[in-house]
Amino acid sequence: MPLPKQHTYTSEDYWNLPDGQRAELIDGQLYNMAPPSRIHQRLVSQFTRVIGQYIADHHGSCQVYPAPFAVNLDAADNDWVEPDISVICDHRKLTDRGCSGAPDLMIEVVSPSSSRMDYIIKLNLYMAAGVREYWIVDPLRQRTIVYRLESGDAPTIFAFSQPVSVGIFPDLEICIADLI
Repeated sequence: MPLPKQHTYTSEDYWNLPDGQRAELIDGQLYNMAPPSRIHQRLVSQFTRVIGQYIADHHGSCQVYPAPFAVNLDAADNDWVEPDISVICDHRKLTDRGCSGAPDLMIEVVSPSSSRMDYIIKLNLYMAAGVREYWIVDPLRQRTIVYRLESGDAPTIFAFSQPVSVGIFPDLEICIADLI
């Protein structure tokens, strides 16, 4: 007996989800997203504030977007993600629907339901797409893993109490403990 055919979804399916339903489209598969916790939302809000203020203070041209913000990582039709934080420095990538192409910096705040997605699936997806820098912020483990994908350096693990240098903004450091 043949195996059932797996349905492959497209951006049309993604954009036609019912109002209020959040999902990501990765390799043609839809992944539902659970509502975030309070600490998750606090961190996303604070990252947006700190990075946005840094950009404004330095008259930068990059833009920071918190989720929900759609990012199409490839020209194909099967990868739309909603990172917790996206920083885009190439304005040509910005569209009415979000970002078309790899952001410069992506930050994911891990939730119990998103752990596998953030640590494995998205890491590999972001590496393949050409994201310059990827942070995994894990409130449960009180640590941040920083991948400087552009340089190919080994990942660095920081405790929440340690300042983390933002690779795309060399003179910006963020101490996660100060954001909570």
